[in-house]
Parts: sequence; structure tokens; C-alpha cells
Amino acid sequence: MADNGSNKLAWFVGGTLAGVGLALLFAPAAGAETRRRIATKTANSREALSGSGQEIIDRGRELYERGRQIVDEAAEMFERGRQLMEEAPKPEPQE
Repeated sequence: MADNGSNKLAWFVGGTLAGVGLALLFAPAAGAETRRRIATKTANSREALSGSGQEIIDRGRELYERGRQIVDEAAEMFERGRQLMEEAPKPEPQE
């Protein structure tokens, strides 16, 4: 479910880019002005994607570290349980 946030972000960015593209196509402006707008919007989008990409990488690292902690804790509990079973008195065989 951690992927849900990045999915929403991807859809948001995609929708934003599509909206910007449609707005530029239908907005009356001179060719040079339109190209300048496209360049500006492209640069802004690139910065937004770069920032969100870094956020996704950081979140992935956090999740990885948390997963490692959980696995380490589970291994410790397993080992403690194994030791307890070895130390527990063995039941007498019944005949």
C-alpha cells in the first residue's frame, strides 16, 4: 500500500502535464511566447518530478530500514523461543 502515494503523485503530475499541454494548444499567443511558456512549464515540471522522485527514494529507504528492523526483531524472538524450548524440561515418555 506504500505504492499508493506514489501512484497518486504520478497521476497528479500526468494530469497536470496534460492540462498544461491542452491549455497551451488552445490559448492564443504568438509562437515565440508559446515556446517560452512551454520551456518554462517544462522546466517547472522537471523540477517538480525531480523533487518528488527524491521523496520517493527517501521513503523507499525508510521502508527498507523499517522492514529490516522488523525482520531482525522477528529473528531475535525466534531465537529466544528456540532457546526456551531447549532449556525447558523434557516431558517423561508415557507408556
